[in-house]
Amino acid sequence: MPDEVPALVTLDLWGVAARAVPAALLHMGLDRRPVRRTPGLRFAKLLGTGDGRTFTPRDADVHHWGLLATWASTADADAFDDSAVVRSWQRRSFERLHVAMRPLASRGTWAGRRPFGVPAPGRHDGPTAAITRARLRPQSMATFWRAVPPVSERLKRTPGLLLATGIGEAPVGLQGTFSLWDSPDALTAFAHRTPEHQAVVARTPEVGWYAEELFARLAVVEAGGTFGGVSIRVPR
Repeated sequence: MPDEVPALVTLDLWGVAARAVPAALLHMGLDRRPVRRTPGLRFAKLLGTGDGRTFTPRDADVHHWGLLATWASTADADAFDDSAVVRSWQRRSFERLHVAMRPLASRGTWAGRRPFGVPAPGRHDGPTAAITRARLRPQSMATFWRAVPPVSERLKRTPGLLLATGIGEAPVGLQGTFSLWDSPDALTAFAHRTPEHQAVVARTPEVGWYAEELFARLAVVEAGGTFGGVSIRVPR
């Protein structure tokens, strides 16, 4: 099952006010069990977010929290949207971005699994998302953190980028990104043709930053809501 391509991938990002931050931190732990018991769920991670400038703890955004999930069917994902977990996050949040996606390509593993399977090659011309996740080797963290800022700054100036945020299961060592693009060509241009990003890619085998890594490209089926006050809408 972990290598199967899910019918749907969802990412929810909730924004909470300062007074709701303690409750959000509490539910990051308490929600794990009910989420795992959800019918049709194949893989899920409760996530913190950050601005992604350096991928150090000072980037952490305690006002935004997320849930990434993969599903056996669209109906299972729709049913979860009316679950107690989602309703509780809705009550304490002032904004929400919901993104539904279909895997296009994925390489690597996340916690020893392939959550997006091995998708068959296919063409997609619409809005596209990228998810990266890495488990850093402790001895390589300092050099990785020094290498990130130029890439982050270039990313923000890349044409076609709709949204980008850091995501992670922990403030240190388990880091990733979620980015949303208006087309696959815009994502490809950043990944393969920007000098800052290519420099980091070229150093990866030499430095050995990652004990585990994953990169996935996904077609955006639907997106709606706001993140950081920025409105995003991709109709199904």
